Amino acid sequence: MRDDEAVTGLLGAGDIRRIAEALMVRPTKTLGQNFVVDGNTVRRICDAAPVASEDTVLEVGPGLGSLTLALLSASARVHAVEIDARLATALPETVGSRMPDAAERLHVHRADAMKVAAPDFDPAPDVLVANLPYNVAVPVVLHLLEALPSLRAGLVMVQAEVADRMVAGPGSRVYGVPSAKLAWYARARRAGSVPRGVFWPVPHVDSALVSFTRHEPPPGDVREVFAVVDAAFAQRRKVLRGALAGWAGGAQRAEDILRSAGVDPRLRGEALDIATFARIAAAARSTNG
Repeated sequence: MRDDEAVTGLLGAGDIRRIAEALMVRPTKTLGQNFVVDGNTVRRICDAAPVASEDTVLEVGPGLGSLTLALLSASARVHAVEIDARLATALPETVGSRMPDAAERLHVHRADAMKVAAPDFDPAPDVLVANLPYNVAVPVVLHLLEALPSLRAGLVMVQAEVADRMVAGPGSRVYGVPSAKLAWYARARRAGSVPRGVFWPVPHVDSALVSFTRHEPPPGDVREVFAVVDAAFAQRRKVLRGALAGWAGGAQRAEDILRSAGVDPRLRGEALDIATFARIAAAARSTNG
């Protein structure tokens, strides 16, 4: 263990493997488990996260606790949501042994992050910081932003390709449903790259950090707007007149709605920002009487 790890209580690669062996845990592809075993990467994530000392942090998938310990050093308290029962049970023990003064500030929730709601957390979390499984990263972030209005910002580590899609703007070749829906809730940006070698087991892809700050969404109903977004990108090669035909009840009605919203029916979904999708949803509602 390096001296700085001894002082801070952070886990080194050997610590992580010893804890995993004691718990008889092998990372599973089903749960998307890739544990960070590099202390410098943990510090980097924690330093880049928009966390103040008085904040309550929500961590999804704490795993063996390497990032959890760093977050407890930087914040007032941590809500850790863990779906794996063995890991959820072991986390308080790890924190208690490595950072005993912080043990009372850790709240572990044995739960699926896709099913948590605001009443599950007291106090309400201010910031999301997480190493998210690649296959559920976008749905988890969108669900948490919808379910937890207290979240003002976040930093998540995801597959590099997913990060590009999350932060893309209109006109980009990777702009699509994740980009548009995240833009409803927040301004997002890429906050750095993470090499695959800092994980155990080593994944087949590189990762990246996505930072986001919540903002006021455009006027409209989120479900109505997201229905337009889904329809526009379901057949992304089609122009909007055709792509929205099924959603609108016909190509001509789609064109009428688009023109009412001030949108060229010959454009494709990738050209529109989230405010424009909201205008289309509002135009459809008004033409419905």
